Parts: sequence; structure tokens; C-alpha cells
Amino acid sequence: MKKADAILCSDIHLREDQPTCRTDNFWEAQWQAIDFLSNLQKENNCIVIHGGDLFHHWKPSPYLLSTTIEHLPKQFYTILGQHDIPQHALNLFNKCGVRTLEEANKLKVLETCHWGQTPSNPSINIKNKKLLVWHHLAYIVSPFPGATGGQALSLLKKYNQFDLILTGDNHKTFIETYKGRILINPGSLTRQTAIQITHKPSVFLYYATDNTINQIYIPIKKDVISRQHIQIQEKRNMRIDAFVDKLNMGWEKGISFEDNLQQFFNTNKISKKVSSIIMKAIDKEVST
Repeated sequence: MKKADAILCSDIHLREDQPTCRTDNFWEAQWQAIDFLSNLQKENNCIVIHGGDLFHHWKPSPYLLSTTIEHLPKQFYTILGQHDIPQHALNLFNKCGVRTLEEANKLKVLETCHWGQTPSNPSINIKNKKLLVWHHLAYIVSPFPGATGGQALSLLKKYNQFDLILTGDNHKTFIETYKGRILINPGSLTRQTAIQITHKPSVFLYYATDNTINQIYIPIKKDVISRQHIQIQEKRNMRIDAFVDKLNMGWEKGISFEDNLQQFFNTNKISKKVSSIIMKAIDKEVST
């Protein structure tokens, strides 16, 4: 079996709390994904290159840190995503959990290209191939109006000094190629939001000699992503919207606040006792 020169992944987002959308034990599920990655690293005896956001929050608990040390693959290289650093500020790197792991020699932080930085030099060279690892919102189609990242093909054309660009931040998986060069966005290693219900987490084996990749899917359990919390929120929003619409019915611009309030009392059949208390409170506030 041909051995890979590197394993490419991104956006692991290790966390101690349970994502709202998950119906299984997410704590166990995320370590199963990490163990799969570790076993893949052992099989290929190669480095693992991660595109940022190792942790979901920059300040992981001691329990999360110690468990990460236990499960994280060897020869692990990463850059910093915005979730990895306090206040999204690179100058505060010394305060974060990734820095703790680096001091413990459990991973290596690459010099470039962290969240918010502009590419210049390669992040790492493998067999004369120049790789840029960049926590930057790349996409095939803009994921939302006003997205400030970059279209994948345009990035490949702009930064043509790199043989391969590995991007993080966008949790969707996609690959773009241009003249034998590759931009790969591995997507998130686990599913942590309801919108990812069809997402198939994966990593990529990288072969530097011919600058090629091979996608490897992470084993996952089906039917562990729920939209129930979204449906509950949607119903709640509908009730709030209906209440606001009801408040707006019959109001006239230009009349006094007190008249509008009295009209609301009449429309909604508010008892005289309650309306009297409200009006007295308003009078008291105005008089003071």
C-alpha cells in the first residue's frame, strides 16, 4: 500500500459541551473521529496538517486538554483559527489552549497562515512541493451575502506560487484544481450544527511526488442530527411575530402614547384594574 506524505484535515473544534443538534453522546463521538485520524497517521507514518480551529473555544478546560493529549495524532501540525485565539487576536496566542499543547510538545504551530493573515511564504514544504495552510473562508459559491473570503479558483490563480493550498473555516468539503495545482477545503471533522445533517466528514491523504490527494471518509453514525431545536425556535418566533403584529394593529401615528396605550387596552380587552395600574405607573414616571 502506497504511504501518504501527509494527512490533510481542518476544523476539528474539540469541545466539552454537547452541540444542541446532537442526539448521541458527542463527547465520545468526537474522540472516535480523532482516534480514526490517529490510526490513519500510524498506518502512513506521516505528518498530519490541520487547517485551524482545533478547539471550539480558545480556553479549553484541563479535562479537555488532557483528553486531547491522550488522543491527538502524533506529528500534528496546525495553524490558528479564530476559535483558537482570545478575542480573535493573534498577539494573545500565549493565553490559548493550542499554545499549552505546543509547550507540551504535542503539536507544532506552523508560522503561516493564521486567521486574518495574508499569504506570503509556504507554511511547509514536502518533497519540493510548497504548501500553504490558511484559515481563510474559501468557497466554490459564496456561502452567504457579503462573504469576505475568496472564491477557490480565484485564490488558486492569485497565489500561484503554491502547489497546494489547504484552507479551513468553511465547514463544507470541496476541492478546486487549476493547472495541476490544488485547493482543498477538508470541511469540519465532526457535525456540530443541524445544517450539517448531510455532511460527510473526511480527511485527505496527500502524495507530494505527483501532487495528488485521496479522500478518506470518517465513520459516522446516521440519524444523530436533530432539527427539533430549530423547529421549536421557529414556532417561538412565529408566536412573537404574531404578538408584534397584534400590537401594531389599529395604532395611529401622531396620537399620544397614552391614547395608543388605551387603544391597546380596548383592543385586547385588558381589565380596568390592570390598565389602571399601568396608567398610574406611567403618570408617576412622568411626574418624576
